[in-house]
Amino acid sequence: MKSQRNKVKLNKEFVKTPFSNLTIKSPNFSSAKNFNIIDYGAVPNDKEKNSEAIKNAINEASLVGGNVIIPKGEWYTKKIHLKSNVNLHVSEEATLLFSPDPNDYLPAVFTTWEGLECYNYSPLIYAFDAQNVAITGKGTIKADNSEWSKWFSRPPAHMESIKLLYNWAQERVPVEQRNMVNGNSNLRPQFIQFNRCKNVLIEDINIRNSPFWTVHLYLSKNVVVRRIDVNAHGHNNDGIDPEMSQNILIENCVFDQGDDAIAIKSGRNPEGWRLKKPSKNIVIRNCLVKDGHQLVAIGSELSGGIENIYIENCKVSDTNTKLMHLLFIKTNERMGGYVKNVYFQNVQANTISQGILGIDTDVLYQWRKLVPTVVRKLTPITDVFLTDVRASSAKFVVKINGNDELPVKNIWMKNITLEKSAEERVQIKNVKNFKLENSFENL
Repeated sequence: MKSQRNKVKLNKEFVKTPFSNLTIKSPNFSSAKNFNIIDYGAVPNDKEKNSEAIKNAINEASLVGGNVIIPKGEWYTKKIHLKSNVNLHVSEEATLLFSPDPNDYLPAVFTTWEGLECYNYSPLIYAFDAQNVAITGKGTIKADNSEWSKWFSRPPAHMESIKLLYNWAQERVPVEQRNMVNGNSNLRPQFIQFNRCKNVLIEDINIRNSPFWTVHLYLSKNVVVRRIDVNAHGHNNDGIDPEMSQNILIENCVFDQGDDAIAIKSGRNPEGWRLKKPSKNIVIRNCLVKDGHQLVAIGSELSGGIENIYIENCKVSDTNTKLMHLLFIKTNERMGGYVKNVYFQNVQANTISQGILGIDTDVLYQWRKLVPTVVRKLTPITDVFLTDVRASSAKFVVKINGNDELPVKNIWMKNITLEKSAEERVQIKNVKNFKLENSFENL
């Protein structure tokens, strides 16, 4: 059995960064056995048979290490739970279409909602405490949002539920007692969540629609996301959310989003303080953003800390209609945590509705009125470097709203070109050691 499992090899990606040279491991299933879901009774358009077939194929593949093959055609299914040593391979011209029925994502699983741990509807594709696990192939995974979209609004019952969850986390109520499937919370699940996993590969897949965050990397280590194409324009449809995760490479991806393309997080308030696991050593390169709010957002959930982030050679499409910032760092007086060592270079965009760099230490969204400040913890933000960035038009180059008690420190911008601005280009408040060099030279 051991020799069979060894057919799941590990690749090593050697990545040079300004802060260190990283080695990121990811699984290689090229020599592993194939498990075609048709051999397990899968039938197009029959979600019960398909779900059972996929489950059984995963169980057998996990024993020896293998590829669960989704062949050409459309396959209607319920939730998929991956296991160690399994690659879910969606073949070219294949589509996994996920049921819109929330009951198909029960029983509840150990997951999160906006930085707070809880039991909730299962992510559509979910892996918990797994290693050597992958989703690959040139096919498509698609969420039917016909029911989830009814949950996009935030009515009073939903707001009261997330308020309750926040207070449970603050009071250190065990996660097992935080069940959010109660008929009116309406906490939408993530499309893909790797929760407490290591050695993860997501490659080549096309992702269409999502109930909530699209790819959520939670408390995971050694993750490669390569050449995926995401188109998801529902509410809170971030592209990729690394949260309290480390050693991550995101490259050659395309994002067409209803929210941030990539949002780096590390837990909300007591959750981040309790788990004490920063997001760190994350490289984002050669990506294209067709639409979305931010190319990269850091926060606002960042209570566990965020450090060593390197973004390079990325581009925003000229057709982007709602991009706000290229890089936006956001926190508030309740988050604590920290942000340091962020490098952003060789990025191009056309029109931006806000600016190239935004840093705001007073972003609370719905939480401002929902719950009071229980514990006040400020966020030190330091050592942010932007070089060789170009945009055609924006309101400003940089806008920083630092905290007067804990100013933002060490912000260096070099070779920044903004062809047209609507407001004062540099708007900074409570910042120490800010430098802007060799910029606007083409004006």
